[in-house]
Amino acid sequence: MKITVTGATGHLGRHVVAGLLEQVPAEQVAAVVRTRDRAADLAARGVEVRVADYDEPAALAGAFRAGERVLFVSGSEVGRRVRQHGAVVDAAAAAGVGLLAYTGILGGPKADFRLADEHKATEQSILDSGLPYVFLRNGWYHENYTERLAPVLDHGAVVGSAGTGRIASAARADYAAAAVAVLTGDGHEGRAYELSGDTAWSLPEYAAEVARQSGAPVGYRDLPPAEHLRVLCGAGMPEPMAELMVDVDAAISRGLLAGPAGELSRLIGRPTAPLAEAVAAGLAGAAARRP
Repeated sequence: MKITVTGATGHLGRHVVAGLLEQVPAEQVAAVVRTRDRAADLAARGVEVRVADYDEPAALAGAFRAGERVLFVSGSEVGRRVRQHGAVVDAAAAAGVGLLAYTGILGGPKADFRLADEHKATEQSILDSGLPYVFLRNGWYHENYTERLAPVLDHGAVVGSAGTGRIASAARADYAAAAVAVLTGDGHEGRAYELSGDTAWSLPEYAAEVARQSGAPVGYRDLPPAEHLRVLCGAGMPEPMAELMVDVDAAISRGLLAGPAGELSRLIGRPTAPLAEAVAAGLAGAAARRP
C-alpha cells in the first residue's frame, strides 16, 4: 500500500515523511512537491517524488493513485485555499484514493474565527466528494511563537491581544506523529480528531518562560485589538494577515484554542512535547542567527 504526502518538503510534511520512513519501506512512500529539487534528499532515500502544484489542476491529475492513502497537508496561501484545496480533492476523487487525511484546524465546524473558514470549506468539499476521509484538526503549533523569538528578545515583550486566554499548542513533530499513526494504522476512516497539546498556557505564561530561559526581561503586553493590528502592520506584516492574527487572538481569548487535551497524546502513544522544549530550541535558533 502506497502512502502519499502532499506538501512533503514543508515544515509539517518533512516531519511526516521522516516518521513514515521509520515505519514502512521507502518504496511505499510518495512525496508530492512543487519543486523536485527540494525533494532530492527524499528521492535519494527511495521515496517516489511526484511534482504537482495546488494551483495547477492538470498537474494534480497525476499526483495520486487508486487505493493509496493520502495525507493532504493544507496550503499556506490564506485567501486562495478554497480553490486550491478543491482542486486537490477533485484530483484525489478522480484517482480513487483509498483514504484522504486532511490537516484542518482545531474545532472544525465550531471554529468561528476567520482563519478556520477555508478549512471548514475544505472539509465540506471532502465530505461532498464521497471519499473515505480522516480529519486531523490540528491546534496551534508551538513553533508559531517560538520560531520568532528574536524580536521578542529585542523588544523585551510578547505582544498580543488574547488577554489570559489559553493555548493548548503542540510541536509540529507531535502533529506529524499523529498523521503517521493514522496513515499506517486502521480504524480511522470517518473520524475527526481534535488535536491539541496536553497542557494549555497563556501568553503571559509564555513570556515568563522565555524570560526564565533567556535571562532577559521579557513580559507580555496585552493590547486592544486595533492597537495590536497597528503594531503588526508596523512590523511589516501585510494588513490582511495582521487582521487574521488579531482575529485569532480574539478566538484565543474566547477559549477556542485551549483544547480539549488528550486526543493527540492518545494517537501518538506518548505525552506531547512541552512548550518549554520549543522555547529552548527557539532561543538556540535565535542565538545562532544573530551576527
